[in-house]
Amino acid sequence: MIANLSQSLTMAPIDLDILLIKAKGPHIAALPDQANIIHLRAQHTATSVFEVALYLRREKPDALLAIKHRGIIAALQARTLARTSTPISGRLGTTVSAALANKSSRRRARWFNTMRRYYPKLHRLIAVSQGVADDVIAITDMPDRQVTVVRNPTVTPAMLSAAALPVEHPWFAKDAPPVVLGVGRLTEQKDFPTLLRAFAEVVKQRDARLVILGEGQLRETLLEQALQLGIADKVAFPGFTDNPWAWMHHAAVFVLSSRWEGSPNTLTEALALGTPVVSTDCPSGPRELLNGGHIAPLVPMGDIAALSAAILSTLSNPPEAAMLVNAVKDYHQDVSARRYLHALGLTIG
Repeated sequence: MIANLSQSLTMAPIDLDILLIKAKGPHIAALPDQANIIHLRAQHTATSVFEVALYLRREKPDALLAIKHRGIIAALQARTLARTSTPISGRLGTTVSAALANKSSRRRARWFNTMRRYYPKLHRLIAVSQGVADDVIAITDMPDRQVTVVRNPTVTPAMLSAAALPVEHPWFAKDAPPVVLGVGRLTEQKDFPTLLRAFAEVVKQRDARLVILGEGQLRETLLEQALQLGIADKVAFPGFTDNPWAWMHHAAVFVLSSRWEGSPNTLTEALALGTPVVSTDCPSGPRELLNGGHIAPLVPMGDIAALSAAILSTLSNPPEAAMLVNAVKDYHQDVSARRYLHALGLTIG
């Protein structure tokens, strides 16, 4: 999402600097050439404070946007060290209380106390969904006016073009059984074990295939689970792909089985492509995206029976693509970029 946002911001009449720590990963190449990329020497966000302070004193930017919790803390500490008045805004992309639900009470308390101490010093906290915003306000007691919801710049022309490309996989051949698709890191958060169990119920009633795109620590566990459920021949784990949108476009239904999110980009992308979806009613984002379940089915987290029933129903009676596409009009790159600029106090024109 940061690559999408930065690409949009370079289209505005502003100078954009991007401060990077440990510039690694497949998304770095997607950062716009028009931006001034600054590689910090620090290897961790917490140790970047001095370098960021030097940047603030030297460049005196009109605004600084910090990404994620640790980035927010480091940016605010850097401003104090630099003794500048740069307006600093922060972006949160996950529901903090849900993400920390399984952590120790001591760790949760320490995290929440840090939020209460630092977040009120922000010019603006930008939340990716109303659920994330409500969560931050509940934790920090920040005033509503200081927290702004701006939808992720998920839908881009490049994404829509890439989605039209073919998928080189035999399960997407003409007249093949319908493909159910999941996309995400193979971690606890995405709860693919529940999706596997639900799919095992689906194929008891009709022929279908399940593809899960992504890599992660639970890969071997999920492969073993598929084997034990007797569905290994109907499930594929192709790994990471730089074009998941083509798979989404050609899938019969996309399923988000997560336990928590902030604003699920994969669900947004599938809707933008007109692909039927099913989602858990996890905190936060799906309920807002799907208008409380009026756009597509919302099911309780971890509910195998409800998830399998929703998948079967959607396969049999898919909704109109136009309705799905219209549901995510606020997530288009240009719309989101304008709202980010406004939240940062950089309204142009």
